[in-house]
Amino acid sequence: MKDTKTGTKCSQPRKEGSRQKVHAEHGEYARAYNSARISETDSTDAIESRDELLEEMVSRDNMNKAFKRVKANKGSHGIDGMGVDELLQYLRENGETIKQSILDGTYRPKPVRRVEIPKENGKKRNLGIPTVVDRVIQQAIAQVLTPIYEKQFSESSFGFRPKRSAHDAIRKSQRNIQEGYKYVVDMDLEKYFDTVNQSKLVEVLSRTIKDGRVISLIHKYLKAGVVVKHRFADTEIGVPQGGNLSPILSNIMLNELDKELENRGHRFVRYADDMLIFCKSRRSAKRTLENVLPFIEEKLFLKVNREKTMVDEAKKVKFLGFSFYEKKGESRVRIHPKSVAKMKAKVKELTSRSNGMGNEERAEKLRRYIMGWINYFKIADMKKLLQTTDEWMRRRIRMVYWKQWKRVKTKFEKLQSLGIHKQKAWEYANTRKSYWRTSNSPILSRSLGNNVLKNLGFLFFSDYYRQVIA
Repeated sequence: MKDTKTGTKCSQPRKEGSRQKVHAEHGEYARAYNSARISETDSTDAIESRDELLEEMVSRDNMNKAFKRVKANKGSHGIDGMGVDELLQYLRENGETIKQSILDGTYRPKPVRRVEIPKENGKKRNLGIPTVVDRVIQQAIAQVLTPIYEKQFSESSFGFRPKRSAHDAIRKSQRNIQEGYKYVVDMDLEKYFDTVNQSKLVEVLSRTIKDGRVISLIHKYLKAGVVVKHRFADTEIGVPQGGNLSPILSNIMLNELDKELENRGHRFVRYADDMLIFCKSRRSAKRTLENVLPFIEEKLFLKVNREKTMVDEAKKVKFLGFSFYEKKGESRVRIHPKSVAKMKAKVKELTSRSNGMGNEERAEKLRRYIMGWINYFKIADMKKLLQTTDEWMRRRIRMVYWKQWKRVKTKFEKLQSLGIHKQKAWEYANTRKSYWRTSNSPILSRSLGNNVLKNLGFLFFSDYYRQVIA
């Protein structure tokens, strides 16, 4: 990227009284579009080979579906400040003009707004947030491209595809290991979305999409630029991560690698830019890595992170937050220690004594986090992990309440109200032991028992896990 202008004003006038959503876009890429609801049409084959694809994209039905998806996903505003709640009225007033400018080839996408999301390693991931209008147009393009390219995509590709998930990728990996492919090339593409060669991507698109106006429109989105702290910068390379087009463009580009691996007879599993290539020996895995590197770097013009790309036993790698192990000759799945550590850090943050949360808010945020975490990791073996985590989390919650009671009189009255005998209540109300030590005492375990905490609105990992797998 190179700066071309300082202080560029890219905003449109905002309507009086309009609201603006400002919440962080963390996780928007994963939510940007879910193509599971997109159905194929009988006209797909005809459309992709004729000059009618753009008309299909801007058709009333397709644009309405795109609008509904963008509205449901919510998300933050782009550089013009327009929120999703203002989108319907804006499209009613300007929809036909926008549609005609797309058909005429005069439509110009606005630059994306740069948002930085912290990564696990302390670095930051760049997201590009398009305007809500551009999100609708990108979604409309994606809805038409998806059924066309689904016919071409590999059975070993699972990321951001209809009726496919991370769970499917883990299950296929598990089967490969079970069948003797116990060594892997753990491929790491360095800053993939930031380094995609746009010319190569356009070339790949042009092999299938014969409507040049569609190629031109997609190219405009790639070249739209980015606004970082009120400064405009060109986007000469890369695909903005965060837009509704990013997932399918990512898969279209990496499908070239999928096809090459299939032609060479390799077993692999890919989820977006995360990939494992499975081999039967370490030597074979090393040879595979050496042979595939030139194709990735010289044919696709992508960068491989040599430090993070490795050859190892499958049971030693982390893939999509999971890891693999063997029990009684059977390949099994568990949660990778780094994912466990990340979970515990989040629970610790939510049960901190000094985060300023009320107990109702704390219980609700813990509930949402636990439900999301269990739903993602539910295919792993984790009963024992959840039991120990729950014990630790309950102790932290008891510690929060003990600190909130503060004064001796309050502690005494609370303990009595929770069924503790007067003498024991007075004894513990006057204890000088630390909050953490007291939280593990028999008195607090009885007064703030498991059922009491549940009645206060707290959900525990083990309880929700049993509901999910029942």
